[in-house]
Amino acid sequence: MKIEIITPDSRIYSGEIRSVRVPGKKGSFQVLKDHAPIISTLDKGPVIIADEQGQVIKYEITGGVIEVKKNRIILLADSVSES
Repeated sequence: MKIEIITPDSRIYSGEIRSVRVPGKKGSFQVLKDHAPIISTLDKGPVIIADEQGQVIKYEITGGVIEVKKNRIILLADSVSES
């Protein structure tokens, strides 16, 4: 899967991943390969990425939107900080 994490100011992360866990408005959820298409609003909280090598990358977001479609993920965040 490919993910892009973008803020209004810059691209924060772009790359191939195994999974991502995000803070949805109604609770956190995980996206794995071949996930059904979805668009969801995001709340403040952690975004946890497992990259292709199995390393974990963590970011904190203050809210945003995620779109998942055909193993491509776009996460538009209000603001992001590394944690």
